[in-house]
Amino acid sequence: MSRTKKTATAVVGGLPRVDLLPPEVRAERRGGVAVRRAWMGVVGAAAVAGIAVGAATLHSIEAQDELLASQADTQQLLLEQGKYTEVRDTQSEITLLTAAQAVAGATEIAWPSYLAQIQATLPAGVTVSTISIDQATPTSDYAQSDTPLQGARIGTVTFSARSAELPSVPDWLDGLATLPGYTDATPGSVSLENGVYEATVTMHIDQRAFSNRFAPTEGE
Repeated sequence: MSRTKKTATAVVGGLPRVDLLPPEVRAERRGGVAVRRAWMGVVGAAAVAGIAVGAATLHSIEAQDELLASQADTQQLLLEQGKYTEVRDTQSEITLLTAAQAVAGATEIAWPSYLAQIQATLPAGVTVSTISIDQATPTSDYAQSDTPLQGARIGTVTFSARSAELPSVPDWLDGLATLPGYTDATPGSVSLENGVYEATVTMHIDQRAFSNRFAPTEGE
């Protein structure tokens, strides 16, 4: 086994250096450097923390300013809205009245016009002498018939008509069938008094007879 032989090398012309410091001094110096580096790290961390705290504080101040501005805008809007309180109250009252009118008028039938149409279906020389009306109300349904052949109804019109000639009741019924809302009609008694014939008819009507005058229109 061969060994490598170390050869001493002399530096010609170099300055002689001799470290006469005790090891304790060198150790103390190295410790001082470590302490300074540690303090520099602490100072750097403190600086970063200070910057972060400053940024957070600035952001908090900006957010507070925005909140105050928003509150001021809200207060201004409330003040502006207060100027129109009466208008809003009036609009609410109109809405309530419109709704109440629609409910109350849901079962409205324009009777003057409807009775004129009944008269128009009768033959010439025949006049309506008496009339009786019974119909549903906005708060109650109309009683329905137990007879299977009779349709649903919302009202009943019973009238008497006079004629100088013997009335043709079937022709009357055919004419009544053309009226809006007509459901069915039943003839009653026919009497003769002082040369004048009088016949009665009972007619039932459904919701098609409603005027719908207060019904909301499309788009409302």
